Amino acid sequence: MYSFIKIGGFALGIAACLLIALYTRHELSYDLNYPKAARIYRAIIDWGSPDTRSTYLPAPFADALKKDFPEVEQAGRFSDSQLFGAGNAQVRRSDKEENTYEEGIILADQELLDILQVRFIYGSPAHALDRPNTIVITKRKADKYFPNENPVGKTLILNDEPKKTYEIGGVIENFPETSHLQCDFLLSLKGVEFWPGEQTHWLATNYHVYILLRPGTDAAKFQEKLSTAKQKYLVASAQRTGDKGIIELFKKVRLEIQSLKDIHLRSSGINDKLTYGDIRLVWLFGAIAGFILIIAAINFINLSTARSANRAREVGLRRTIGASRNSLIRQFLSESLLFSFLSFALGILLAWLLLPYFNTLSGKSLSIPWNTWWLAPLLIVSAAVIGLLAGLYPSFYLSSFQPIHVLKGNISHGNKRSNTRNILVVFQFATSIALIIGTFVIYRQMKYILNKEVGFDKEQVLVIQGTNTIGDRLPAFKKALLQLPGVSNATISDYLPVTGTKRDDNLFFEEGKLQENTQVSGQQWVVDHDYIKTMNMHIMAGRDFSPNMPTDSQAVIINQTMARQLGFKNPLGKRITNTDKTWSVIGVIEDFHFESFRKNIRPLCLVLGSSNSILSVKVNTADMKQIIPSITSVWKDFAPHQTIRYTFLDQRFARMYADVQRIGQLFSGFALLAIMVACLGLFGLSAFTAEQRTKEIGIRKVLGASVSNVAVLLSKDFLKLVLVAIAIASPVAWYTMSTWLENFAYHINIEWWVFVLAGLMAATIAILTVSLQTVKAALMNPVQSLRSE
Repeated sequence: MYSFIKIGGFALGIAACLLIALYTRHELSYDLNYPKAARIYRAIIDWGSPDTRSTYLPAPFADALKKDFPEVEQAGRFSDSQLFGAGNAQVRRSDKEENTYEEGIILADQELLDILQVRFIYGSPAHALDRPNTIVITKRKADKYFPNENPVGKTLILNDEPKKTYEIGGVIENFPETSHLQCDFLLSLKGVEFWPGEQTHWLATNYHVYILLRPGTDAAKFQEKLSTAKQKYLVASAQRTGDKGIIELFKKVRLEIQSLKDIHLRSSGINDKLTYGDIRLVWLFGAIAGFILIIAAINFINLSTARSANRAREVGLRRTIGASRNSLIRQFLSESLLFSFLSFALGILLAWLLLPYFNTLSGKSLSIPWNTWWLAPLLIVSAAVIGLLAGLYPSFYLSSFQPIHVLKGNISHGNKRSNTRNILVVFQFATSIALIIGTFVIYRQMKYILNKEVGFDKEQVLVIQGTNTIGDRLPAFKKALLQLPGVSNATISDYLPVTGTKRDDNLFFEEGKLQENTQVSGQQWVVDHDYIKTMNMHIMAGRDFSPNMPTDSQAVIINQTMARQLGFKNPLGKRITNTDKTWSVIGVIEDFHFESFRKNIRPLCLVLGSSNSILSVKVNTADMKQIIPSITSVWKDFAPHQTIRYTFLDQRFARMYADVQRIGQLFSGFALLAIMVACLGLFGLSAFTAEQRTKEIGIRKVLGASVSNVAVLLSKDFLKLVLVAIAIASPVAWYTMSTWLENFAYHINIEWWVFVLAGLMAATIAILTVSLQTVKAALMNPVQSLRSE
């Protein structure tokens, strides 16, 4: 039993370490596949206010860097702005009629390919995007649209628009999973101008800029020099507008650079629309793996020292017949190494069996690199080192027994009251309780997010994508849907209150007050007359858009945050402008969450216009199995060559927090594992305690002690240790989880009962574990234990 606990506990700890090591290795390997990764940086603009760091820069910024800074070898751009056709589209071959919805579309310079040096399968790496209306696609899309052929020179059509016909200039390898940049279609920016003068406009920021520095360049000193570019171009362009507010805004700007290798793990707080990891989580999971392994090693040390009495006579006899202490140390270390190698073998097997489940929890596609040259030596060395470290203290402790004392029976009862052993048990349960508390807090935050009133109704809203290919018949499609039983409302707008849909940042002012430095940064969403009704938003003042009022084309509805930041006490009738257009405020809607709960609600205005890639349908029936085929049938009448693509708004909202759900699942898994390993050790110690006190229990029962009296006697010492662990774990867990919750602008408060519940769970598990042995010992017939007396 004791050997099983030692090996099993070690194996669980090793399996956890291996899985987390795979996760850590994966997270730390991002963007190392690019040959010149050490010299590649991306530009960042900091607008001087909280949460305003961004990677979106003006179109001419890349050319200015190459022109003014000799340290810059190359500078390239890409745009993921959905305003310019990036993000997603319906795609088909020019000789086919069937459209397919595709995501991962960006507009890029040839220079971006030159900087990243992505490997080409077909086409010329030097000229793939240097002509207008060309496109580079990944191998998986080439296999999808042009199986078993070289597609270079052939054409694709986007969104059923002949003017969006692109000639394929090359096929590249798929971007690896460990690349922060994930796309399948790269449209050429050559000759593109989204409005007259856009490519020389310094006050519009829509491009990510990547920089390749020359060898030997000091990145920190180069970043300091970027302030000259700010003054020369950004501030100078603002001054030409004569707008005091814009001038002051650009004076506060700071330009920075970020290493390519830092993007995935060190981009918290940067607006770049990317999904990335967090170095803090990597360190946290690494620490958890270490703690679980330490807990397993503690079991080994505790059981080895606790059972010292069982080996005391062996040590005494060996020493009496001439064995040296060194030889005994070698013997016990050899035993420890044997346990370690057996545990590693079992741990590797467990890791392999648990890997699919771990991949599901972590959202990764990890695999054990069996074929790498370093894996076997690393595992062998690790097994040896861990075996030596875990066996070091027991070996020196056991070999230190003096023969004369041992053979006289002076330590026949072992070291039952070892303070060291108690400290190690407290450490085990403190770690487990902290993980349980963390799991409770994460799940409560997730429940808060998904159930909090968000200011709109996300339930039973069907979001149909790719509706722009219907063209002029889209209003008729909407009208046909509204005639279906079960459909209450519908709206055409690409701007939805979930991430992954269109966004349009602007600076807004009250008309006539542009010189007063009262600009507000906010969102401008293009919607139709039915948007507010379909999303069931609440109008706090004024009215909704009306199709019977032509003047509403010059009207705007703003949210409470915009009204407050513009200083409007009575917003109705006020006129606001973004310098390009001016509107009259006809309504104020209640604030609603249109981004993650990690961010505060930003200013927002709704304007009437055309934004026709998404149609959202509000369904008022619970019979989804019936309404979806009806909607699909109507879709086929309008788009026979395009498969309908739809999602539900509440599902898309929940996906915004998929990372939080994964963290919660991982925490619960780690907490369960830590509790299992700790309970294995506790089970072994309680069995040993019961074994050592067998005669005492027999005497107590003869004198009238009940089974419950004996069980409490054997359990109370362990319960005291768990209570100490609760006292230690609670403040540590409170601090850690309070820090984590600071990532959310809207979050729960950590209530006292969370700590009580976690403590009760740990105490209950500990008592049940100990009771298996204590009750067994208490039920034993005292005649058997006292027979030798």
